[in-house]
Amino acid sequence: MDFRLIFMFIDHVTLNIKAGKGGDGVVRWRREKGIPFGGPAGGDGGKGGDVYFRVVRDINALNYYFNKKEFEAPHGESGQKRSMHGKGAEDLYLQVPLGSVIHNREYDITYECMTDGEEIRILKGGKGGLGNENFKSAVNRAPMEFTKGELGEFATFDIELRLIADVGLIGFPNAGKSSLLNALTRAGAKVGDYAFTTLEPNLGAYHGYVLADLPGLIEGASDGKGLGDKFLRHIRRTRELVHLVSGENEDVKHAYEAIRKELGAYDKELLKKDEVVVLSKSDLVDEKELQEKKKLLEKVSGKHVYVLSLFDDSTIKEFGDQLTKILENR
Repeated sequence: MDFRLIFMFIDHVTLNIKAGKGGDGVVRWRREKGIPFGGPAGGDGGKGGDVYFRVVRDINALNYYFNKKEFEAPHGESGQKRSMHGKGAEDLYLQVPLGSVIHNREYDITYECMTDGEEIRILKGGKGGLGNENFKSAVNRAPMEFTKGELGEFATFDIELRLIADVGLIGFPNAGKSSLLNALTRAGAKVGDYAFTTLEPNLGAYHGYVLADLPGLIEGASDGKGLGDKFLRHIRRTRELVHLVSGENEDVKHAYEAIRKELGAYDKELLKKDEVVVLSKSDLVDEKELQEKKKLLEKVSGKHVYVLSLFDDSTIKEFGDQLTKILENR
């Protein structure tokens, strides 16, 4: 079933996080009627709260951290009289979207969040301190010693969302990616009749498959120019690439090869992904020129090239059906 899904989201945040401090042990004495020398009765402190990342199927989850970058789990309670331990603190749970990659700078640990509902403990709370009852001995019957609770672990975390999509639409700005996404999924992505590039990825669903319109590339994107880094990090987890080349482009060979070059410069593994090639905006080119460009693009890519008018519902539906079959057979 198709549905509409559009969003503006944050896909990278850096957070400073502390686990809770353990509660202090205390010095207390047993004071009961008829027991004048009751001895030490100071309880231990409670444990500080641990910190967990909880993986959720919410692509906007990182938006919560737009204005808040520091978090700390609750502290454990101090020990009590009558040898009672302080209460342990509740753990802190922070949500991250499915597909996130989390790097702990202090401990150089990386987590990949690939399972919905998974809970990952990232920091341990400090142990509670010891009350004076722990220091009682035959030679020290009235100990004044106690220990403070331990500090919880602290670390800085870089959280990066890498979209998990069945299909990633790629190509230069104004190649028709957003228009195709809208036509197939009614995603409502913003489009323009000029060299406009999507500023954030848009998602839509088509017959149960997730399609992502990824920010447009420019030459030099693998070196960080334009929105290249934002685009390229998301493409790593797409199953299939749909590479759109506009029929308006006078040099379709260069347009196709330039995008492939940027993919390979960023990560050669991206060149191994399955790819469908589309010559878009066919209605803006006369038939003879269109066929010449189609043949050239097929020669360069070594693949069958689909010719597509983004304003013809029948060709959109036909392409969508073909894309579904391709995905089913991969």
